[in-house]
Amino acid sequence: NSFCTLLGKPQAAMYSDSDSDYEVDRKRNRAEQRSSGRRSGRHSSSHGGSAIQTRLYIDGRFVDSVSGKTFDVLNPATGELITRIAEGDKADVDLAVKAARRCFETTWKFTDGSARRDLMLKLADLMERNQEELATLESLDNGKPYAESFNVDLVLAIKCVRYYAGWADKVSGKTNPVDGAFFSFTKHEPVGVVGQIIPWNFPLLMAIWKIGPAFAMGCTVILKTAEQTPLSALRLAELVHEAGFPAGVFNVISGFGPTAGAAISEHPDIDKVAFTGSTEVGKIIMKSAAGTLKKISLELGGKSPLVINDDADIDA
Repeated sequence: NSFCTLLGKPQAAMYSDSDSDYEVDRKRNRAEQRSSGRRSGRHSSSHGGSAIQTRLYIDGRFVDSVSGKTFDVLNPATGELITRIAEGDKADVDLAVKAARRCFETTWKFTDGSARRDLMLKLADLMERNQEELATLESLDNGKPYAESFNVDLVLAIKCVRYYAGWADKVSGKTNPVDGAFFSFTKHEPVGVVGQIIPWNFPLLMAIWKIGPAFAMGCTVILKTAEQTPLSALRLAELVHEAGFPAGVFNVISGFGPTAGAAISEHPDIDKVAFTGSTEVGKIIMKSAAGTLKKISLELGGKSPLVINDDADIDA
């Protein structure tokens, strides 16, 4: 099929003067993998195609989980193994939060809005340049048709990054008229370290909807992917790295709700949790976040009815 063909499409390992050190290293390692079948942190898929990132992204580096555990990522269309990736849990979340907090307090919240804008626009350009690969990963991992991933999910995701990039240097407060010899004003400031938990149905687009406004305002992020669909977010982390975002701005934890997800919602040094998923899990996150009085935003499922008319041919 088309996405397996694209995943296996040969990629030239040629370096140019304009390549960053990171991109040269990435191309070199891909070339080594094609000759040896191995690359540290990137494994070829069961379809024999291009390398797939399999490690956690913490503090600007791809690392194995502290526990050393991994879990299987399956192709939902065939049930075949795509790859095995690092399984993050509380210890990995702790490391990611420390990195995010350090980056927020020392760098990111002081970064000019125009600089954040430029980094986000560069990320959007990189996503556009790698649109085929991202759409391929999305279809392979999620099971949706490649045409939908390429023409809908990726197009919307790229537009979303550019939209929020435009806000990065335009968020302002106001002065307020008050009685007496007083000066009153409001100022919008970043919340801080944000934990974000996304579902499986639109993995990359959901990630972008979460990180777009956070990056624009100067928040740092720990993103937990759905255990069913972690691959496109890990590729996104590579592009964030390539774009030049400071280490610690973006961290990706692949893992499960009761371990990694719970660690994020309960962590005392995370200022906000944004969650998209089931109503049942949303209730659990609300209870967990109450202990530290962190801000939460919940987009919960189970509210979309499906109407089936009497004359519907169910068997068809």
